[in-house]
Order: sequence, then structure tokens, then C-alpha cells
Amino acid sequence: MTTIIRESSTRIKTGIVLIIGMLILGYIDSYFLFWLVFGIMLMISISESKKLFGLKSDSIYVYTSLLWLTAYFYPMPEDLIFIVAIGYASQLAYKKTLNQKLFLPLLYPTASFIFLLTLYSEYGVMTLLWLLIIVASTDIGAYFIGKGFGKTQFCETSPNKTIEGVIGGVGFAVILGSIFSINEVGIVGAIVVSSIVSFTSIFGDLFESYLKREAGVKDSGTLLPGHGGVLDRTDGYLFGAIVMLVLLRIII
Repeated sequence: MTTIIRESSTRIKTGIVLIIGMLILGYIDSYFLFWLVFGIMLMISISESKKLFGLKSDSIYVYTSLLWLTAYFYPMPEDLIFIVAIGYASQLAYKKTLNQKLFLPLLYPTASFIFLLTLYSEYGVMTLLWLLIIVASTDIGAYFIGKGFGKTQFCETSPNKTIEGVIGGVGFAVILGSIFSINEVGIVGAIVVSSIVSFTSIFGDLFESYLKREAGVKDSGTLLPGHGGVLDRTDGYLFGAIVMLVLLRIII
């Protein structure tokens, strides 16, 4: 019991520090700072993903750095993902020695961070706050509803997740997401975006759990006390950001 309380206390303290940091970043509202912070998080995530995907080569850092640097100047950075993918495929076809697993970090987490940066550049800092509220409220709602009323297992990948918890998490996210949504989408758009992004974030968490289970590790890293690694903390956002960007482009 003492260990659980200590771990929960550490988790809460780390969470508060992260929230304060994001609020300060949002208040400054600088594209360069967001690009820099997201870039640092991406490089740490690449390091963690290497362990999850079983990659030994460090060349992924070079490719990712060049991609992220170009993304700062290019107006539609998500296009660059396909350019890099073509580069990977071309090298693989020509040399026949390129590790095919190098494609995996390009899709996760690199593509997700690219979409996160694009979401900010196109729709502003309030959209990132909206995403933060949706994903965080999904986690909170799923945890408490699942603990209190959860009986039916949601899937085998994460045995502790229940259908009741998922429904509670999405419901909580829809309520808070509708309150803190951006004005351009309207109430119906806010409900649609909040519900779909919330449900998507749950699968982001499941995908991370699947990768860790396959790699035989408890956490993706140890950087964040009580939370694990960067991927452990951002998994829901990395899935949610892609879906939110697509939905906003449809609605607005």
C-alpha cells in the first residue's frame, strides 16, 4: 500500500510539472518553441521506439533530424512523411541491406509528431489545449469509471481496460471537450470531434501497450517518474492528433 501511494504521489507530481510546462509553452505561443519542444520529445521517443521495435542502427536519428528540420520551413510538413518513405523504399530496393524495421519509427512516432506540429500551425494553440483536455479526460474518466463499475474486459491487449471504463472515458471527454472546443466547429462539431478523438486516443494507448508487451518491457522509458517514457505519456495524443487534424479539415 505504501508503495502504491508513493508511486501515485510521484505520478501526480510529474503530471503537474508537465501540465505547468505545457501551459507556459501555450502562453508564449511560439511556433519555434513548439517545434523545438516537440522535436526534443520526438528524438527521445525515437530512442524509446528503437527498443520497442528492436532496432540497433542509429541512422534513424539522422533521417528523423533532417525530416524535422525541413518540417520547420515547409508549409505542409505531413507531405514530408511520404518523401522520407520513398527514400527508405528506394534505398531498400537499391542496396537490399536496409533494415525494413526502419519504416516503423517513421509511422510511429515520427508521423504523429509531424501531424501534431501541423495541427498547431494550422489551427493554433487552443486546438492543442482542446486535444490535451480530450485525451486527459478520457484517461481520467476511463480510470475512475473502470475502477468503480468496470466488469467487462475491453480487449486482451490491456486486460485492465473495461468496456464500462471506455464508455465512461469517452463520455467524460465529450462533455469537457464540448465545453473547451474551439469556436469554429460549433456544438455538433465539438461533440463529433471530441468523441472520435477520445475513442482514437484509447487505441493509441492500446497500441503502446501492444508494443511494450511484444518487446517484453513494462515502460517505454524511465524519463518521467511515475509515468515511464515519453511514449508512455503521449501515446493517446499521437493517435488523437492525426484524427483531429483530419476532422478539422473536414469540418472547418
